[in-house]
Amino acid sequence: MATPAGFQALPLPLIQLSLAAVLKCGQSFRWSILPLPMPSDPTIPAQEYRLCLRDRVVCLRQSQTALFYRSAFPDPQPSPTQLQLREAETLLWLNDYFQLDIDLSKLYDEWAARDTVFSGVKERFGGIRMLRQDPWENLISFICSSNNNISRITKMVQSLCKQYSPALLSLHDPSGHETHTYHPFPPPSVLAAPSVTATLRSLGFGYRAGYIQKTAQILVDAHGTTEAGREPSELWLESLRGVATADARAELLKLMGVGRKVADCILLMSLDKKEVIPVDTHVHQIAIKHYGFKGSLKGKSPMTPKLYEDVNSKLVDVWGDYAGWAHSVLFTSDLKSFASYGIQEPTPSSPVKGSKRSRVESLLPTPPTTPLPSPLKRKASSVPLESSNEPDSLAERVKRLRRK
Repeated sequence: MATPAGFQALPLPLIQLSLAAVLKCGQSFRWSILPLPMPSDPTIPAQEYRLCLRDRVVCLRQSQTALFYRSAFPDPQPSPTQLQLREAETLLWLNDYFQLDIDLSKLYDEWAARDTVFSGVKERFGGIRMLRQDPWENLISFICSSNNNISRITKMVQSLCKQYSPALLSLHDPSGHETHTYHPFPPPSVLAAPSVTATLRSLGFGYRAGYIQKTAQILVDAHGTTEAGREPSELWLESLRGVATADARAELLKLMGVGRKVADCILLMSLDKKEVIPVDTHVHQIAIKHYGFKGSLKGKSPMTPKLYEDVNSKLVDVWGDYAGWAHSVLFTSDLKSFASYGIQEPTPSSPVKGSKRSRVESLLPTPPTTPLPSPLKRKASSVPLESSNEPDSLAERVKRLRRK
């Protein structure tokens, strides 16, 4: 398809990145997802995705073979030459944020060859990769995740930005009917103020309000602030990317509201610890159902430190160096909200009544096998993995998910 007006095109097949899955599966919570006018051509994107960074709003659309991107800036608008340079910055950010130097197709092939469970979901759930998020935003987002669901975490994070970060700019939605205002993520110094706890409680954050304020205060007290640019606390968190996993985890566990699972989410999703698997009762159930781990599928076992370590070790043995990435695919495939994801739409001659799936979901059942685009150069490595138990058939799994 032609590149949408005002957008740049990056050749990128869905097998390497599926925005419809990656931006909805509980990794990041600030992306706005806006519907596009519904054309007759099913290969044309159905949604636009927007994220507010510090100085721009990044807008994305996706076809079967390309990622389309553009940036929107506050006034004064950049000159044509400046805009070209800034779009080059956006492209660099996209490559870093989506880690496009990792060949996801190769990883999927390796996991599927050694794990029959993964082989059963490989085609339907292609293109799910780990984001490389800003560690400060990732930290606060996952403090909000405690005893929470994706929808409510999203509302909390977005209300946090609206409350504590001045609006960067406003944009019309793709249809031109509504205007949306975009706020960057607030820095540590802003959330360290003592009044933050009461304000966040009034916004429905509950006990998490105190954790957020105290964590911000701990970081600011330890690392200070600056008048402009990124704050020392943010730079320190980012520096943990170069620290051994156990040491980085130990630092995170010193913060309020950060237990083992939250720490592991941050390690995996923003600090480059690709082998880390955040374990919760959902992941424990996956280990029981598919990987021979002992336990009951009916009752939820308390997540003791020993159980956490045992589940983690088992799944790392199955998937190897990129175990955290593989876990994200299986985790997504087991979410109730993805029960109908990637299932082919019926033909017009045999409609299914009551179908509520979006067109973008039906568009992504089996990403096409396409040569890698130029950004995908570095080959991901992994160690030999163990085979796992034989899974249920895909049809049986879909039926079971629908019954839940």
